[in-house]
Amino acid sequence: MDRLQLTQQNKRLVLKFAVSLLVTVFLTVLLCTLSAFAEQQSAVEESSSTASVQEADTGGEAQSGLQPGDYLDTDPVYVDEDAGSSVIQELIGVDASQPLEVIILLTLIALAPSLLIMMTCFTRIIIVLSFLRTAMQTQSTPPNLVLTGMALCLTFFIMAPVFSEINEVAYQPYVSEEMTTEEALEAASVPLKRFMLKQTSNDDLNFFLNLSSAEEPEGGYTQEYIENDLSLTVIVPSFMISELKRAFQMGFLIFLPFLVIDLVVSSTLMSMGMMMLPPAMISMPFKILVFVLADGWNLLIGSVVSSYNL
Repeated sequence: MDRLQLTQQNKRLVLKFAVSLLVTVFLTVLLCTLSAFAEQQSAVEESSSTASVQEADTGGEAQSGLQPGDYLDTDPVYVDEDAGSSVIQELIGVDASQPLEVIILLTLIALAPSLLIMMTCFTRIIIVLSFLRTAMQTQSTPPNLVLTGMALCLTFFIMAPVFSEINEVAYQPYVSEEMTTEEALEAASVPLKRFMLKQTSNDDLNFFLNLSSAEEPEGGYTQEYIENDLSLTVIVPSFMISELKRAFQMGFLIFLPFLVIDLVVSSTLMSMGMMMLPPAMISMPFKILVFVLADGWNLLIGSVVSSYNL
C-alpha cells in the first residue's frame, strides 16, 4: 500500500510539473507574439505619420520611395531609433522583444513576491503563528490560508508607515517625472533599509559584513553610510537571520504554557492508570480553553506588533 501510494504521488507530481511547464511555455510564446505584433504595429504607425509629414512639406509629392514592409530596414529615420525603449529596458536593460528577454522578465516577476516577503515583517509573523498552531496541537486549524492571510494583513499594518514614506519620496516624484527610474529605486530603498536595520542586530550585520569581505570605507561603517550606501545584498540576509532568531525566541515562549498543560495532563493520566489514553487527546481541549480565556489572540498579535522598532 505504501509503495502504491508513493507511485500515485509521483504520478501526480509529474503531471503537475508537466502542466506547469506547458502553461509557462504557452504564456511565453503568447507574450513573444503579442510583443512582436505590438512592435510591428507601432513601426507601421510611426512610418505612416512620417510619410504624411513628408508629403505635407513637399506639396503632396512622394519623396521617400519606400515600399510596404521596408520601413525598419531601409528608412534611415528608423535605423538608429530604439523602438523598445521602456521602463523595463531602463531597469534591467532589455526591451522584452526577444524570447530570452521575456523569460528573464517572467523570472524577475516570479521572484518579486519572495524578495518583498524577505524584506518585510511577514517572515516573523507567519513563523510565530505556525509555532502557535503546533504548540496547541490543532494540526491544520487554523488552515494555512488563514494564517497566510492574517500574516499579510499584519504585514501591511506594520509596514504602513514605510510604504507611505516610499510613496512620498519615490513613487510620487517618479509619476510626476521628477525622477528617473534608477533614482526612484534608490530613494525607495532608503526607507526600506532603515526599517530592516532597526530590526537587525549588530552581530548579524557584522557577521555578513565579514562574510562579504567588503572593504571598509574611510570613515568607517557610520549610520549614514549603512542606511544610504550599504548594499541590500548585506542588509537583507542580516535582516532575515535576525527575524528568524526573534521568531524562534517567541515560539519558545509560546510553547512553555502549553508544555505545562501537557505535563499536568500526562501526570494525571499516569496516576489514574489510564496509560492507553493518548494525553494529546485530553490536553488539546484544555489548551484551547486556556488560550481563549486568556484572550490569546490579542496577546499574541499585540506582542508581535510591539516587537518591531518603528
